[in-house]
Amino acid sequence: MGAVEDKITEEIAQLRSDEIAPGLAQVALRLARSMDDPGGQTALANAATALRAVMVELRKLAPVGEEGDGVDDIARERAERRARLRAVPAAGE
Repeated sequence: MGAVEDKITEEIAQLRSDEIAPGLAQVALRLARSMDDPGGQTALANAATALRAVMVELRKLAPVGEEGDGVDDIARERAERRARLRAVPAAGE
């Protein structure tokens, strides 16, 4: 495996989009392979353009994560703040 194929394989696994669109994931891997061993600059540019388009579609199709987004981060920070405030003794106690 080449460097581009390795990174695309990792991203597809992380996105889990190969579960939703296995054919499109295979197209992305094939394009990544062709970028690792291009026939020339024109072939490399064409493969890069096509790979970018395919990866945009795979990212759109990827299942939404259940945790780890911005809303979860805000909720976690709020809960931590509240816990810290509860741990501070009130004046006069």
